[in-house]
Amino acid sequence: MIDRSLLHIEKPARYMGGEMGSITKSSPEVTFVLAFPDVYEIGMSHLGFQILYDILNQPEWLAAERVYTPWPDREEQLRSTGAGLATLENTTPIGTADILGFTLQHELSYTNILNMLQLGGIPLLAAERDAGFPLVIGGGPCAYNPEPLADFFDAFLIGDGEEAVLEIAAQYRLWKSANKPKDSLLAALATIPGVYIPAYFSASYHDDGRIEKIIPLAGINSVKRRFLSDLGAAPYPTSPVIPFLKAVHDRVSMEIGRGCTRGCRFCQAGYIYRPVRERTPEEILSAIDATLEATGYDEVSLLSLATGDYGCLTPLLKELMQRYAESRVAISFPSLRVGTLDGELLEEVKKVRKTGLTLAPEAGTERLRSIVNKGITQEALLAAAKSAYGAGWRLIKLYFMIGLPTETMEDIEGIIELSRLVKREGKLSGNGGEVNVSVSSFVPKAHTPFQWEPQISYEEILTKQEFLRLELKKKKLNFKWHDAPLSVIEGVFARGDRRLGRVLQEAVKLGCRFDSWGDHFRFQKWLQAFANADIDPRFYLRQRELDEILPWDHLDSGVSRQFLLAERQKAFAGEFTPDCRSGCTACGVCDFKTVRMNLADKPEELTAAQPRHEAAAQDFDRIRVRYSKTGRMIFLSHLELINLFTRAIKRAGVPVKFSQGFHPHPKFSFATALSVGVESAAEYLDIEIDANFGAERLMAALNSVLPQGIAIMAAQSIPAKSPSLSAITELVSYRVTLPEARADLAQRVETFLALDSCPFSRTKKHGVQEYDLRHELHSLSSTADSLTMEIGRGKPLEFAAAITGLAPETLKGSRIEKLEVIFKDLSL
Repeated sequence: MIDRSLLHIEKPARYMGGEMGSITKSSPEVTFVLAFPDVYEIGMSHLGFQILYDILNQPEWLAAERVYTPWPDREEQLRSTGAGLATLENTTPIGTADILGFTLQHELSYTNILNMLQLGGIPLLAAERDAGFPLVIGGGPCAYNPEPLADFFDAFLIGDGEEAVLEIAAQYRLWKSANKPKDSLLAALATIPGVYIPAYFSASYHDDGRIEKIIPLAGINSVKRRFLSDLGAAPYPTSPVIPFLKAVHDRVSMEIGRGCTRGCRFCQAGYIYRPVRERTPEEILSAIDATLEATGYDEVSLLSLATGDYGCLTPLLKELMQRYAESRVAISFPSLRVGTLDGELLEEVKKVRKTGLTLAPEAGTERLRSIVNKGITQEALLAAAKSAYGAGWRLIKLYFMIGLPTETMEDIEGIIELSRLVKREGKLSGNGGEVNVSVSSFVPKAHTPFQWEPQISYEEILTKQEFLRLELKKKKLNFKWHDAPLSVIEGVFARGDRRLGRVLQEAVKLGCRFDSWGDHFRFQKWLQAFANADIDPRFYLRQRELDEILPWDHLDSGVSRQFLLAERQKAFAGEFTPDCRSGCTACGVCDFKTVRMNLADKPEELTAAQPRHEAAAQDFDRIRVRYSKTGRMIFLSHLELINLFTRAIKRAGVPVKFSQGFHPHPKFSFATALSVGVESAAEYLDIEIDANFGAERLMAALNSVLPQGIAIMAAQSIPAKSPSLSAITELVSYRVTLPEARADLAQRVETFLALDSCPFSRTKKHGVQEYDLRHELHSLSSTADSLTMEIGRGKPLEFAAAITGLAPETLKGSRIEKLEVIFKDLSL
């Protein structure tokens, strides 16, 4: 059943489901709902979410479904109607799920978690949830200090999830079939390596607020992180869910390695994802081949904490270019480390198109880079910039932090000077020299050598940001920064304890949502929440004593406390710790049996695949296609529909002609854009394909990959010089079914037809559009609850409002069907 209320909110495609790659199961034994505490476009970009979705859907008895935080307009709808938050796959109310698993990616998503629980009718406090409610669990980087969330969760998974999630689901299945109390489920889960039950621990506090001791309550003193020993053997989603609307990262995401060997002292990910485990080039190529075929994406991102350190990167990249350059698949990276960026690498990447290039010096001076163990010299950075500009890049993004330990104003000035020198390299190359300078504020994180350090104050952040803004502007450098209030809240919760749960509850009561979105963040409400909970946020930003008990001390990341303390001491001495690829640094993670660094061997030669060749321009045929758009597909906008067809053409292997220019696009054109919410059996597009492919084969190929609700109904070849669809469209036939029958509808139709004129005006972006509804109406008939019309210009609801005398708001629930298009010269 179609939820037409989605037509009254922004981006209904966020909630419609039915994407290619999504999996729907009927009556599974266990339903595991994966919950992402942010909006759909963000969640659909997260690779870990896709990996777990794929793994959890493999057993027949288990079903994974998805839910994302509803945007405020959708939340208002749910609250006003009393409808609960439900999944995309089966519209399963999350309150009826067996397991509800939240991904914990960043601290500013915590209010969204509580809000989602409320929208699902689930009690916030774990202590108030009996066996009739879902098991609420969390995992991800924030699970390494989940204490601010401890009161709300039944369990957390610390570490890699690929194997553990199935073990959790299997234990739940056994418990569910045995019909035992919830306590027995928690006890069983606690036996799974990496699973932390917060109810099994409590804390006492000194009078000054510091933790006195962490008290084990169930005979478990600490919980050690879960390790995935062989990344290559883990399942990988080669048929991921493909979003209808554009996600933040709209591409194939290929994790080539996990972990980092560099040891940057501020970087939590570098410590909690140790040791480095790499996939082989053959495994990577196989996964990319399958994923491109299944998705139709035109970009592949090679993901790792240190992509440039992947030992087989250059041969891998050459093979990817050999395979995909001619089919216009681009290869991109996250930020690259200076020193791994060479001319050979740049030459390969630019063969398709120049994706973004980000370099991360982190600090403005070599002194401060030594403190944080970022072994980058100014000369190396400028050499990398010179290579990039010389290879044709016009824009380089530089990433820095302020507030690092021992920072002085000289280090801040170093950011400006280093950015200026990078810009100069671009000007000397003749390729422009555009530089974007992005600056965030350092937030000390758990399980790092800087976990004891203070975070600079809100006022100091603002002072340094203003200095950078003014000085960078003088140098004509673009400046982006992370808002100071957001950094403050992130810092509080990053090293917070269980007492902050009261603050979270107060913040949600006050309406805090989407706190990582600057236009939704409300600092004053947060300050009020702290006041209501009688907690001073500055307490959590302070320097920690080296012998102080920290809230996460009972959670073992694998990296020893002794190593972190030694790294802190080396930092303040300016001593460098080498990359552990060159020798073990004795951090404590590896047991050198199951947990060890696992690097891919350099292949002697990669098996070269034949590239796809495009047909010559004179070999193309123009095909006119008629298709239908029904069911939940009515929620797609015209832009989303173009995106859908672009990917479908690629998935179907249709040899389509491309436009010329820097960003080539497949050559197809639609008739007029169909409004969101309108069903249609008469949509048209023209597409240019290889003449040897043929219209019937095109129709079959597209129907094999299009989602339910989009179907090709007819296809035929037309002359290459045929007029465009928009040029030959004369009339369109619609049927409007009203929300309820009207006894006077036939009389109103007769009255309207008797009119000589019915002027109408519509305010548009570029002015007022005026036309006459009566003159644009060519035929009109009715039943008790519907109008069928043929019209030229105008929208069917505009005519329906004029005919019935009803306000457009009253007609919003009407069903609109596009029945036929009448062409001037051609009917298909």
